[in-house]
Amino acid sequence: MSVRKLLKEPLLHFVVLGALLFGVYGWMNRGAEPQAGRIVVTQGQIENLRVTYHRVWQRSPTPSELDGLIQDYVREEVLAREATKLGLDLDDVVIRRRLRQKMEFIANDLAAPPEPTEADLEEFLAKHPDHFRIEPRVTVRQVYLDPAKHGDGLERDVAGLLAELNRPGTTAEFRALGDATMLNPELADVRVSEVNRQFGEEFARQVESLPTGRWEGPVTSSYGEHLVFVAKRTPGRTPDLAEVREKVAREWTDARRRDENERFYRKLLKHYIVTIEGEPSGARGNALAAQVK
Repeated sequence: MSVRKLLKEPLLHFVVLGALLFGVYGWMNRGAEPQAGRIVVTQGQIENLRVTYHRVWQRSPTPSELDGLIQDYVREEVLAREATKLGLDLDDVVIRRRLRQKMEFIANDLAAPPEPTEADLEEFLAKHPDHFRIEPRVTVRQVYLDPAKHGDGLERDVAGLLAELNRPGTTAEFRALGDATMLNPELADVRVSEVNRQFGEEFARQVESLPTGRWEGPVTSSYGEHLVFVAKRTPGRTPDLAEVREKVAREWTDARRRDENERFYRKLLKHYIVTIEGEPSGARGNALAAQVK
């Protein structure tokens, strides 16, 4: 290829332009390297964290939330610097968060836990029973009454329907009673959370306290009033390991990995002196110091 043709190659133009941009960027940032072993969280950076949080959540962060934002910023700075030391930024022009992610990927590889033993899983289940608790189930029927339609006669109408539904030997069909609605007249053997989802938390809470085998009411929901019949109730319980082994093993592994990642981060943090301007001896500094110990 002749020199003239080579000079017309778009690829050559791209390479030259990239080299120029890289050189300009390096020249403009030649004094910007952070002081090794020292991290300073300025009041300007803290204010930026506060403003960013407000922009996302439409409210200012609480002191505890701001502490978390600052600690997360320090974590990001530590992991970004360590990633740069390892040269992880040389093959990929990415933002600071990407460098942090790379360090965390490395930490995950280093922290890959061994296969849990039966004793490990039993212990984990015993320590975290609420994570694996089998939810109570219920079979519930309901008759809806619209307060706007019944007005002052609502109490009278409730009493009349309850008497009819609970009369011995009654053949009343509950689906044909009450006011028209799109709500399910019966939920058969469903989790209590499903009752909550369809009728609301207050309704589900009241249903949990009702006896079985009898129409009761009125039970209030956000839609109006209901007459309720609890046909069957299965209490919640903590399962045996055999029933939830796969889930317990997964959560045990995740917990071990998080613990190892935290130890990895704290080990790196020991190489840095963290200064948070404006509060050198405040709660935030103490919290960060506690992480290093």
